[in-house]
Amino acid sequence: MPKYTIGLDYGTNSVRALIVNVATGKEISTASWIYAHGTEGIILSDDTNLARQHPADYIKGAETTIKRAVAAAKRNNKGFSPQQVIAIGVAATGSTPMPVDRMGQPLALQKPFDDDLAAMAWLWKDHTTIAEADEITHQARRMRPQYLNKCGGAYSSEWFFSKILHCLRHSPKVFDAAYTWVELSDWIPAMLSGTTAPEDLSINICAAGHKAMYNDDWGGYPDEKFLLCFDPKLGDLRSRLRPHAKTAAQAVGGLSAEWAKKTSLPAGIPIAAGAIDGHLGAVGTGITPGMMSKIIGTSSCDMVVVPTHRHLPDIPGLCGIVTGSIVPGLIGLEAGQAAVGDIFNWFANTIHQPDRKAASHTALTAAAAKLPAGWSGLLGLDWHHGNRSVLADQLLTGMMVGQNLRTTPAEIYRALIEASAFGALTIINRLDQYNIKIDEIVNCGGIAEKNPLAVQIYADVTNRPMKISRSSQTCALGAAIAAATACGHYESIPQAQGKMTGLKKKVYTPDPQAAAVYKKLYVLYKQLHDAFGTTAWKGSCHNIMKKLLEIRTEARK
Repeated sequence: MPKYTIGLDYGTNSVRALIVNVATGKEISTASWIYAHGTEGIILSDDTNLARQHPADYIKGAETTIKRAVAAAKRNNKGFSPQQVIAIGVAATGSTPMPVDRMGQPLALQKPFDDDLAAMAWLWKDHTTIAEADEITHQARRMRPQYLNKCGGAYSSEWFFSKILHCLRHSPKVFDAAYTWVELSDWIPAMLSGTTAPEDLSINICAAGHKAMYNDDWGGYPDEKFLLCFDPKLGDLRSRLRPHAKTAAQAVGGLSAEWAKKTSLPAGIPIAAGAIDGHLGAVGTGITPGMMSKIIGTSSCDMVVVPTHRHLPDIPGLCGIVTGSIVPGLIGLEAGQAAVGDIFNWFANTIHQPDRKAASHTALTAAAAKLPAGWSGLLGLDWHHGNRSVLADQLLTGMMVGQNLRTTPAEIYRALIEASAFGALTIINRLDQYNIKIDEIVNCGGIAEKNPLAVQIYADVTNRPMKISRSSQTCALGAAIAAATACGHYESIPQAQGKMTGLKKKVYTPDPQAAAVYKKLYVLYKQLHDAFGTTAWKGSCHNIMKKLLEIRTEARK
């Protein structure tokens, strides 16, 4: 009888469950559930940098989506039984840590803290911790430069220790009540396997290595002496963090009797160690050396793997260089943009809303698609949520140059897409500077699935073909692939990828005329990028508006 694995994907706004045939990669059912708390699953406040989630949504999300996916599989696949499910894998946002008690239960599930924002999960996009991230960066430069060498040269406010340090200083009651802190991608597998107690908990190399400066070469997490520089309590926390990290191809335990009863799945089936959603998304695209897996959603994650035998330099501006983080046996490299879909949503929903119908993404995209490259005379910087790569600076903001009294919403919308594409090209160029050659780009995520205009612009700006992953749920598929490996059905993730992944027939090829225009615009983008994003730049920007007008005039002939 066919065998299946389940991939859970805890995204920014919702959780998804996917049931996959391990022999063929056929996806037989899927289910999703939007988190109940907050705005589209995110708890906000007057502080625009704050973004939290309630752990109760994580529990409810697993039960709801697994049940719905199992029910759909029964309806649509004759003979399917939950007993055919052999393992579960988990992808989740990161770094999304939360404070837990001595039994590993989130503080926000307890009465004294149920409405305390600091006791909730600190979502990856929470940037209240910019000052702490900057402090960690400066201290590491003085004391432990090797820590920064493997995470692009700067520690981020999106990451593990900056969030914990901010809680310690601004919400000491919560910090003191917490026994330890756990990443979402570690807590979900522990919840399903009944191993949430800190001494039983398993951590994953993906989140620990890319977001928390974990490296086996220096004994795991940053040492106690380094953490003591910030606060004795932070140094003391070091002893309560787990000493060894696992890859997503390893199991953390079996499905507990409690969760077997809730979901009708077999008790004891292996639960794979978790990983960050973007990393397992790369697995779901079939990533191999020479390929870039580009996940385009609310933000973007650009994943690359290289063989471990290759000498790899430290590359400024990346979000980590970690062995085994994406595919065991290969070095995983992560880069990305802090906002992509979030920028498009901001413009459609917040700025351009006199007519809600005209403000929709569909209407704006249709209007923008009618405009040739260079028509608008606009040029933007895609830093509305800071710059993740390659500048690693969360204090940068967005910009639009070239507007006049006849600039239209469609022109601005297209220019925002183009700005994100220029940011993507900047990441590719940084990798190329360090001899990381990209032979193939495979895209996935909501924008890759739903916005052909954006993908075509990416192809034109980068002057590279853009391929699309066969699966519309690549992060969940990657989790299902990890599960198929962790349970022993496949010997390795690459072997599982060979059976369970694929590409769509449609390939977006660069339009030579548009590519030529974007080549000119990128020179100006890079000028703005360096002028506003770096301290070393010594040039001038006086030519940019006039050059944009020249390009605009030429495009309108």
